[in-house]
Amino acid sequence: MSFHERLRQVWRTKNSLVCVGIDPELAKMPVHLQDKEDPYLAFAIGIVDATAPYACAFKPQAAHFAAVGAEDQLAKLIEYIQCHYPEIPVILDAKRGDVGNTAAFYAKEVFERYGADAVTVNPYMGYESILPYLEYSDRGVIVLCRTSNASSDWIQSVLLNDEPLYLSVARKVGEWDKNNQCMLVTGATFPEELGRVRRVIGNMPLLVPGVGAQGGDIKSVLKMGLDVEGQGLCVSSSRSIIYAGTGLDYATQAAFAAKDLRDQINEARELSCAPK
Repeated sequence: MSFHERLRQVWRTKNSLVCVGIDPELAKMPVHLQDKEDPYLAFAIGIVDATAPYACAFKPQAAHFAAVGAEDQLAKLIEYIQCHYPEIPVILDAKRGDVGNTAAFYAKEVFERYGADAVTVNPYMGYESILPYLEYSDRGVIVLCRTSNASSDWIQSVLLNDEPLYLSVARKVGEWDKNNQCMLVTGATFPEELGRVRRVIGNMPLLVPGVGAQGGDIKSVLKMGLDVEGQGLCVSSSRSIIYAGTGLDYATQAAFAAKDLRDQINEARELSCAPK
């Protein structure tokens, strides 16, 4: 099935739009894990097992592993998720963006070395920087569009043909998406602009960071971002879930946080989809 079909299936079966971001930092891990041989893997597996009942996707952040030489732990984590929770897609948050052979090798790294189901990419260098990922037609390609960080306006809101650049990106990605595999990153911190993206791209799924620690409002996100089926979103939260607890019960606390976010989203979703 296409990546879009995989998402629709997991949204239905899990009744959840929560994407659990996995951004491990050794100093923030519970003390009892810090001296383990593979602490990043051990920490992340604990998070995955605890939050899987409430997640529609997992999103490990590549740099958090690569910066400390833990790429093998990242590969083992993705393998673990796909073995134990094959219905839940793994999005590798890598934000790659290059051209030529380099782009092709980045795509090979993401989809063959790590085996990820999807990857985040940067469209700044144009279609040729995205094409190598699109050639893996069953994998997701998630393009930065309107990101949640405060300083993104300096380029994303520049006018091009009388509309902000982020909307031009959305339109282009819609043209590139021949295999129902593309998504757009649209931050929860800009709900009105998220709504403009939704109107441009129809039912294309959106990856929405910025709730939780960054303060994005769930009700506004759902009001502006849900598709016609009341789905269409992977609402990503990392720190507020994975660091909800810091002791021996860190995984249990992460589960409580993920469940709470799922329930908040579903309650707001019911209100957003209720007949007016």
